[in-house]
Amino acid sequence: MAGLATAFGSGAATNGIEEIRSSDVIFVIGSNTSAQHPLVYARITAAKKRGARLVTVDPRRTPVAALADLHLPIRPGSNLALINAMMHVILFEEQAHDETFVNERTENFTALEDSLRNCTPEWAAPLTGLSPESVREAARLYATGPKSVILYCMGVTQQVTGTRTCGALANLVMLCGMIGRPSTGLIPLRGQNNVQGSCDMGALPETLPGYVKADSDLGHQRFGRLWGPFADEQGRTLTEIMEGMRDGSVRAAYIMGENPMQSDPDAAKVEEGLRNLDFLVVQDIFLTPTAQLADVVLPATSYLEKQGTFTNTERRVQLVNEVLSPLPGTRPDWRILCDVINALGGRADYDSPREIFNEIRQVVPSYAGMDYTRLAEEQGLCWPCPTAAHPGTPYLHAATFTRGLGLFTVNDVPPDLGAETDETYPFTLLTGRLSHHYHTGTMTRRSWALDREYPEAFLDMHPDDAAALRLKDNWKVRVTSAQGSVIARLRTTTDLRPGTVFLPFHFEESPANALTSHDRLDPTVKIPALKLTPVRVEEAT
Repeated sequence: MAGLATAFGSGAATNGIEEIRSSDVIFVIGSNTSAQHPLVYARITAAKKRGARLVTVDPRRTPVAALADLHLPIRPGSNLALINAMMHVILFEEQAHDETFVNERTENFTALEDSLRNCTPEWAAPLTGLSPESVREAARLYATGPKSVILYCMGVTQQVTGTRTCGALANLVMLCGMIGRPSTGLIPLRGQNNVQGSCDMGALPETLPGYVKADSDLGHQRFGRLWGPFADEQGRTLTEIMEGMRDGSVRAAYIMGENPMQSDPDAAKVEEGLRNLDFLVVQDIFLTPTAQLADVVLPATSYLEKQGTFTNTERRVQLVNEVLSPLPGTRPDWRILCDVINALGGRADYDSPREIFNEIRQVVPSYAGMDYTRLAEEQGLCWPCPTAAHPGTPYLHAATFTRGLGLFTVNDVPPDLGAETDETYPFTLLTGRLSHHYHTGTMTRRSWALDREYPEAFLDMHPDDAAALRLKDNWKVRVTSAQGSVIARLRTTTDLRPGTVFLPFHFEESPANALTSHDRLDPTVKIPALKLTPVRVEEAT
């Protein structure tokens, strides 16, 4: 989000998912849409049938990579080098950039141009492991569109260069004028349900709902009249919170609908931090490994048992309604939070989710034109939707960027791309999801039909690497990093680069995040480099 927000003034998806059907070139980087975003994948396949060209950047040959006209099996950690090299080709070799768009709608172009002068495909080759000609082909395809769209996910963001790579992708779309019109732009594919909505509502360390800075005069004017005085100091990022739990500066935690014991890096340190708290509250629908450590567990209702809104990847605000009666002893999240607020001396006298949404409309201008009736009748609306007569906004930045002119940023490749492999830990571990399970498996692994498809963790490894280690298919292997070790069942496959291994993170009994680390972070947003963990593999004894 930070990279796009700096460039455009907004970190949200610029275009809608349905527009992908009409794109001429689809550039997918750091995302296995076939497993993680099946509705997006369906639009990609529809576009392909219509004649669109597909480029994928992924160390693994996923189904979406297999569908591609050009698959770039990139070395993990080198996305930034690839994007900079593509822009070098577009600028200096092909002169294929959109000069009119650059001149009229952007600033700081000279600085970008200077930074890319030496970023040739030959320079990028030893960093990325890609042939110079494949980089040139990708650049030509994207630049000539005429309607090119970029899709990315956590294979980009969970790197030490995540923010810089997002900034480079923003540079690429502006350089080629691939923004501000249908079927182009940048679509960050969110990693969890309602990520966009939670950010819109202020679930970021420094902002209030609507991305207003907490310590700004506007924030106090807009929210003070409804809430009264409020603390405006900047909060902490997740990794900073976890560190605070361990060092004692964070003494209590309230965790909702999240299972950090399995989803956060370095599970041993997460457990240490949670156990070090004076007081832990967990609000969830299941007794997760995290909830089992809680002093108090507040049982919430599932999405089928409550009413409210979610905001999805394409900024579409969607209304959901209660279709099942809540289980005895469970309550909707909003009612639980109201009771907690009132018990702490605050005032939360809402009677319904509709009333809460009407307050959101007062303080978040991009939601002002929506109400429950419109959301139901129109099957959701994409923000910004500032008035009741406004149809919603399917794509952003049509006439101007949110910040005015788009800002080109310089994103040089740092000398340290993350955790390097060595003789002790010679493989790079990639983590990710499977089509049949969601996130930490809290819900999907309770479905016998889904769990039957993938009942246990597996480790994918290239056959040449397995042969060198004298390991066989279906053997149980131990995967070890500097942080810990897990046991999984070996699968050999040519669908990933030699030197890399893949482990899904849905399995409590083989938690992938027992191996990952908090130590290597994106310096801007403090996201850990979950896709760059050095490990060794050996037969489990």
